[in-house]
Amino acid sequence: MSGVRTSFLGALLTTAALGALAQAAPDITLLPAPSAAWRTVVGHWENQVELAGDGVVVPAPTADYARASTLAASALTTGGKREAVLLDWKDLWQATLRIESREPLDLRPYLGGTLEFDLDVAELAKGGVRAKLSCGDGCERGVNLIEPARSWAGKGWQHVSLAMSCFTREGADFSKVRLPFAIDATGTGRVSVANVRITRTAKAGLACPDYRTESVTPAMLNESWAVDWWQPRHEQKLQEKARLIAAGTPPEVVFIGDSITQGWEKDGSEVWQRHYAPLHALALGFGGDRTENALWRLQHGEVDGIAPKVAVLMIGTNNTGHRAEAPERTAAGIKRLLDELRQRLPRTQVLLLAIFPRGDKPDDFLRGINQRVNKLLEGLADGRSVHFLDINAALLNTDGTLGKDVMPDLLHPNAKGYDIWQRSMAPTLQKLLRSTP
Repeated sequence: MSGVRTSFLGALLTTAALGALAQAAPDITLLPAPSAAWRTVVGHWENQVELAGDGVVVPAPTADYARASTLAASALTTGGKREAVLLDWKDLWQATLRIESREPLDLRPYLGGTLEFDLDVAELAKGGVRAKLSCGDGCERGVNLIEPARSWAGKGWQHVSLAMSCFTREGADFSKVRLPFAIDATGTGRVSVANVRITRTAKAGLACPDYRTESVTPAMLNESWAVDWWQPRHEQKLQEKARLIAAGTPPEVVFIGDSITQGWEKDGSEVWQRHYAPLHALALGFGGDRTENALWRLQHGEVDGIAPKVAVLMIGTNNTGHRAEAPERTAAGIKRLLDELRQRLPRTQVLLLAIFPRGDKPDDFLRGINQRVNKLLEGLADGRSVHFLDINAALLNTDGTLGKDVMPDLLHPNAKGYDIWQRSMAPTLQKLLRSTP
């Protein structure tokens, strides 16, 4: 850590960014601040460690794919005051730097202001960062900074200003916030953070997506772990569809969705080969996709030129999981997808599946949002061309818990889970296949 700290100190001392003093009250200043004023935590999905001194190294996750990963943090402290923090990570699905309040904060007076901080990006070619804060009990929301942050690499300190409205939604409770600031990181990178504060006064800064229309606005998936493979996979799927057409075996069934649908090519491959390959089925599942990403794919040719008997659609858990989106907005995104399918596949029966359960317990926060979405999805089915099916009970234990023998990570099915999916869906799917000319 000594080499990291030396270069870190040099960068900090040569920039004017750290020369700025914290604004006077009533702004909330997180950095610079006395080391004991806030609880600074560094970690990943398996382990989080408090940054109590000048530096910390977090043990790597135990998962096989993560054994080469590293995570470390270093703090610049002068006179008992923490001035800045450096986060250094490698090959991690998710890493985090969290500045937590020791007592609940009432951020309601600041919702018309800004979250501001300085960011020095040393490396981010294979990574991404997201600024985040808490929006109530169990609720956290962030703003993806991958595009500007990558453009700042090697250019020294940059000032970031985000309107607090980027994090607010109807029903959010900012009266008792424990997490006023966090940086979530993915992939590989090295960034430093300084001069973190929350202001009462709105200032011009980076734009953030309009949460009211995000789920229905076509967009490519712009996450650090997806940018290298997402569009190439789209092109591969166009070629796969073209080969089926050229062979005179166009798909009778198309599955559209996110990583859970993509899993038919992995843990679900044996079930797929037995039951869906004979139908020349096409799996259009993309890990991480939200409704707007699937909409982009549909508008860029993935179902053009075919007329499957049935299209199976399940998506939405990333809308809720990535941004704790209101159920009404996720449902609006799914309705937009249904409209697109009706336009492009007018003779196809659409089987709309309830979003699968997630989290181990019935009261899991994100599972609860998904259940509220599912209630809305029932109303999108007309029984003629769109049919709603909820197989979630088959995936759960009798007490409502979700077993790791079905979804080891409490989100994605394993081989057993895909077998349950196929068996539970079979009667409805067969009926739709028979009813379609």
